[in-house]
Amino acid sequence: MRCTCASTSFSSFWFREMETSAVLTSFRLSFPICPSLHHSSSPSLKLQKQFFPPSHNHVLHHPSPLTLTPTPSLSNASYSQTVELADIEWDNLGFGLQPTDYMYIMKCPHGGTFSKGELKRFGNIELNPSAGVLNYGQGLFEGLKAYRKEDGNILLFRPEENALRLQMGAERMCMPSPNVDQFVESVKDTVLANKRWVPPTGKGSLYIRPLLMGSGPVLGLAPAPEYTFLIYVSPVGNYFKEGLAPINLIIENELHRATPGGTGSVKTIGNYAAVLKAQSVAKAKGYSDVLYLDCVHKKYLEEVSSCNIFVVKGNNISTPAIKGTILPGITRKSIIDVARSQGFQVEERLVSVDELLDADEVFCTGTAVVVSPVGSVTYLGNRVSYGEGIGAVSQQLYSVLTRLQMGITEDVMNWTVELR
Repeated sequence: MRCTCASTSFSSFWFREMETSAVLTSFRLSFPICPSLHHSSSPSLKLQKQFFPPSHNHVLHHPSPLTLTPTPSLSNASYSQTVELADIEWDNLGFGLQPTDYMYIMKCPHGGTFSKGELKRFGNIELNPSAGVLNYGQGLFEGLKAYRKEDGNILLFRPEENALRLQMGAERMCMPSPNVDQFVESVKDTVLANKRWVPPTGKGSLYIRPLLMGSGPVLGLAPAPEYTFLIYVSPVGNYFKEGLAPINLIIENELHRATPGGTGSVKTIGNYAAVLKAQSVAKAKGYSDVLYLDCVHKKYLEEVSSCNIFVVKGNNISTPAIKGTILPGITRKSIIDVARSQGFQVEERLVSVDELLDADEVFCTGTAVVVSPVGSVTYLGNRVSYGEGIGAVSQQLYSVLTRLQMGITEDVMNWTVELR
């Protein structure tokens, strides 16, 4: 599948020589070496996919850049390029893993710093059975997205915020972490290496999953002696099967997602395993997901399994304050700013169940869902509905944010990073 795009800029893509023992097969990967090399009469650039014996890894590094100079079109000052897309059903993307071409890996000893990251073919990794992440849950993850613009260029949404949140989580979990520049550059490299998997405009996004884990072996309870930072990607569609349609939540008043003084405010892997039981029970009963309450008073809202929650009453929008048990969502932060720019009064405070049940409208936010309207909430057997269809506020905020993320409207917030 091909799409034609236009741009006026140029960037370079780096690579190092492949293993000399590589065996070339007829299976081919196609994506531009230089994403912004444009000329309408030029053939598309392709890289040959290579497979290696089990003892070798296919590795891309970052030494001297290969620089190719674009040739201007005779008819105007723009350049054109053919972008090769992966051959999958773009109209039927769900939120599931679609193996792509490359992943990024960077390692660090305990007490050291990260350096010398590299791109490798996507696939399984080796871990010692005594790895800190397997035995003691010493691991974090992040989630962000890349979108394809109508001109074919790619946009990242606030990657530096993910870098900062990873650093905050790493400090809590006694792990080193990449600095902001390392994080952002590794994300860029991974996305460009997998650019044929970025969905066409309006068909979805490329979900980017950075992992930070204690990969070194440790038997006694202690920080791991080595850490691995890894990024993989997958094209995705909607997180909930309902898409941008109202979801149905049930409030959990016995099991809790987080406790004061715990790790609820960082994106550690254990936080998500802890919600699986209640979520599984809820889905078996036909609910979309679970909304958790605070564990002290059992009456204040915290968050949904993997989303932040917002309550609308008139022109006021309220969301639980970040107080150590709630993840500081990047989409949450963005929606707060967008809502204020649209004239809404936004409060970050304690929000009670009673306020939720009396709301005009309720919605969730998160990287995966972006904005998800809530159609009903069930609490202690009583179901409260919020009208038919998508609420006006949810629709407005969703439209403003997604149009910015996809480059349809001007990024006056300076939140996006363009890859050309």
